[in-house]
Amino acid sequence: QVQLVESGGGLVQPGGSLRLSCAASRSRLFSMYDMGWYHQAPGKQRELVASISSGGVTNYVDSVKGRFTISRDNAKNTMYLQMNSLKPEDTAVYYCNAHVTWGTLTNDYWGQGTQVTVSS
Repeated sequence: QVQLVESGGGLVQPGGSLRLSCAASRSRLFSMYDMGWYHQAPGKQRELVASISSGGVTNYVDSVKGRFTISRDNAKNTMYLQMNSLKPEDTAVYYCNAHVTWGTLTNDYWGQGTQVTVSS
């Protein structure tokens, strides 16, 4: 199974920046996975923030366009989320997701989450 570990969260002031990392282990086929970052704020459902396909195509929820950048380094089995111009409403637990397809079998794997708090 795919194992994902997020890191890089923390406390930052509004307007500040953070870079989240998602490291995949036991993932020799990492380059074939579609990857995404989700966040979940208290009392809210988990929401897709940004995604990057195995082919490198990226998508963002409107609220983060122009501020966040998703990327991946397949040689390092790692996905990143560069978050700039952070706002208090970005406060949430951020989760790494891997969408894995093995022929007709599809699975989603999740990291444990990393807390991002934006507060003055």
